[in-house]
Amino acid sequence: MAKGRKNGLYSGISEELSALMRTGWADTERHDLRPDEQAPYADRRRAALSARFPGERLVVPSGNLKVRSNDDTYPFRPYSGYVHMTGDQARDGALVLEPRADGGHDAYCYQLPRDSRDNNEFWTGSTAELWMGRRRSLAESELVLGLPCRDVRTAADDLAAASGAPTRIVRGVDPSLEAAVTTEEERDDELEEALSELRLVKDDWEIAELRKAVDSTVRGFTDVIGELSTAIASSERWIEGTFFRRARLEGNAVGYGSICAAGEHATIMHWTDNDGPVRPGELLLFDAGVETHTLYTADVTRTLPISGTFTPLQRKVYDAVYEAQEAGMAAVKPGAAYRDFHEASQRHLTARLVEWGFIEGPADRAYELGLQRRFTMAGTGHMLGLDVHDCAQARNEEYVDGVLEPGMVLTVEPGLYFQPDDLTVPEEWRGIGVRIEDDLVVTEDGHENLSAGLPRSADEVEAWMARFAS
Repeated sequence: MAKGRKNGLYSGISEELSALMRTGWADTERHDLRPDEQAPYADRRRAALSARFPGERLVVPSGNLKVRSNDDTYPFRPYSGYVHMTGDQARDGALVLEPRADGGHDAYCYQLPRDSRDNNEFWTGSTAELWMGRRRSLAESELVLGLPCRDVRTAADDLAAASGAPTRIVRGVDPSLEAAVTTEEERDDELEEALSELRLVKDDWEIAELRKAVDSTVRGFTDVIGELSTAIASSERWIEGTFFRRARLEGNAVGYGSICAAGEHATIMHWTDNDGPVRPGELLLFDAGVETHTLYTADVTRTLPISGTFTPLQRKVYDAVYEAQEAGMAAVKPGAAYRDFHEASQRHLTARLVEWGFIEGPADRAYELGLQRRFTMAGTGHMLGLDVHDCAQARNEEYVDGVLEPGMVLTVEPGLYFQPDDLTVPEEWRGIGVRIEDDLVVTEDGHENLSAGLPRSADEVEAWMARFAS
């Protein structure tokens, strides 16, 4: 039985109450379930993983609940590699690929089964089904996932007793499973690298999910524009809440903490406090993405004049970033080096910073020395998918030093940020931050901008906002 609360109101459970709770429950086993539409894609992903590690046992956990405070937990988010390989989002699970003597692997999934109604486990404790909601039975999970499923409560003992093959496990996800196996850190890291690299090229199902994420995000941005006057009367929090409502309505949640950065907060790359004022005459840098029910996320940024019209200086900075993004997007095509779009955007911004007298030229030399980074801060994009910074454990030669292929999805997001305390720029520039970010899928003959439904140029943004002016 789960450990009770130290200061709980009830000192124990009477035999009579226990007997009452164990009786009178309907059979809720579902027999109408069908395989998830992702199941055949996940099967092909597992086959690709199997091919990388012949003769080895592979363990990919989903993860556990994390305590927020006392018996309150954070919303559970499974390890992305587990989701990609199974399509499952359950806590306390694990995918195991067991090597076969004749080659390949047998795949099965450990799952937390339903709580038994023959004892008190289903209604006592903060993680019991009666508290947290019904789970799928093992038989139901087998139908949905297209995988044999086992009781995860035996997983640690099963893995500890397993022999005949070397084991790899993804570390840092499930401590109890990690403790049950003897592995080598370097080899485990190679497993995590492989799981990241297998997500570099998205299949058709994944691209369709990313379309959903972006389309919902476009609607969320439109919601924000429509409620900007209320944000002016309140704070950045209104913007955050407005977008979150759309994300929860149409998806799982937001894919990352929304950046609702007004005024000088726009110069902070990852401003998520979102507690500042929203003032006419200043800019709002809004960076947000809806995460679908299957956990694929969008990542889009627009910088908006809060009054509806850019000042001449704001437009000057905005146009420079827009032109840099245009140059970067033009470089996104199959066969191009991944670094090409970054270099194209950064070289354009470097030339502008030299032209404005903020860094010493010539521009090529300034770029080679990285002088523009004082004002551009970060790289120009990243892979996108189950994680907002997807494929983060992939090897450099497969990612940043690699070549673009059809099916890769990435962001192009140049920016300029003039810090409010930067004495190297004129005072009127200080506190201006501009970023424009779109989500692109590499196609056979170039790319498609999935977020093209949102205006980008300064004129388009002003016309868009004018439609919502009271």
